[in-house]
Amino acid sequence: MIELNNLTYAYRRGFVAIDDVTASVSPGIHLLLGENGAGKTTLLRLMAGLLFPSSGECLIDGSPVSSREPSVMKTVFMLPDTTELPTKTIRGFAEIHSRFYPTFSQENFEENLREFNLDGNENYNQLSLGLRHKTLLAYVVALGVDLLLLDEPANGLDITSKKALRHILARCTGPEQTVIISTHTVSDLRELYDGVLVLSKGKLLLARPTWEISERISCVASPIPPFDHIFMEQGAGLFHSIIENETGEPTDLNYALLYSALMSKSRDRLLEIINSKPSRNQELE
Repeated sequence: MIELNNLTYAYRRGFVAIDDVTASVSPGIHLLLGENGAGKTTLLRLMAGLLFPSSGECLIDGSPVSSREPSVMKTVFMLPDTTELPTKTIRGFAEIHSRFYPTFSQENFEENLREFNLDGNENYNQLSLGLRHKTLLAYVVALGVDLLLLDEPANGLDITSKKALRHILARCTGPEQTVIISTHTVSDLRELYDGVLVLSKGKLLLARPTWEISERISCVASPIPPFDHIFMEQGAGLFHSIIENETGEPTDLNYALLYSALMSKSRDRLLEIINSKPSRNQELE
């Protein structure tokens, strides 16, 4: 369980990047959304122990990440959108780096490389952006850490590689692991998301499991706009709308549409409906 308790981070000049964020995130794969400058990368760095919070805390199974104790740091890893390696190949890096992560699976590492059509001996500095991402993803997913934080993991990947990444995450993510993926391309891994977190200007707007959101709202596309829509936008000759789910049965979520609604004047009404049932504030169960 990942717990964020009144987590706040302000830069020296007084700009508040993360503002009093409180949430509980259970195991699963979670989508992190927000506009440019919303604080997504800062939040990931705080959760990874790479930044010290100005106030509040991030706990992994009750232990504060900011303590940077070895017992905690071996359970968390963040992959930023760009990374340099101190070694020539990902195999050389894995041989050194994986010693600090007892949950690392060599078997998963080898299988991940095969799925990406790599052998791990490629010269990292001579690879394209997409190939660099694939070598890194093959390794970091195999770490098996309790909390894996991925910042734009599909950046530079082609269609086939994105499909491979979906297979790798589905195969390697265990029931006790938490993966948080920050991305602007929500369709790449849409089948995998168990929860959604949305930031805007440092504030946490939403932190809910996908099944809970889909029980309360429905995302529909129709040639005629629904009379009782909460939010609507037009595209490709159809009206894409969010309406209240009267049946309570889970429906497919359109994450891009949900995000657009949360960035619009419809935000308050939408959040009122999503948060309508009594539950712990901002909790992913």
